[in-house]
Amino acid sequence: MSFSDSELAVVRTAAEREGMASAAWAGRQVMAVAQHVLAPVSRDAGDVLRELVQARVHLRETVAELRAVAAAGSSGAGLPESAATVVAQALDAVARVDAATAQVMRERRPRS
Repeated sequence: MSFSDSELAVVRTAAEREGMASAAWAGRQVMAVAQHVLAPVSRDAGDVLRELVQARVHLRETVAELRAVAAAGSSGAGLPESAATVVAQALDAVARVDAATAQVMRERRPRS
């Protein structure tokens, strides 16, 4: 294999992050791709995956806030039916995004 200077720098950084020699790290990645254990993604796809992970973190915080709103509404005067419906729909949407993100992360995780 041969790499440009910038590609080699990326390989070295990744190898150092995992405490491996550059050649060993590259060999492991090549074998993982060849054995269909790891599917390479483009930079754009990597950006999308990172965005999904960040969105998941934010959505988990949002869930806590929505549950607090729902709990406050159930004690006392209660939420109007339309507001309760919106909170339920938002919680459902958050759960779907969370599940989809977790699935994408599982599929991207190298398998041994």
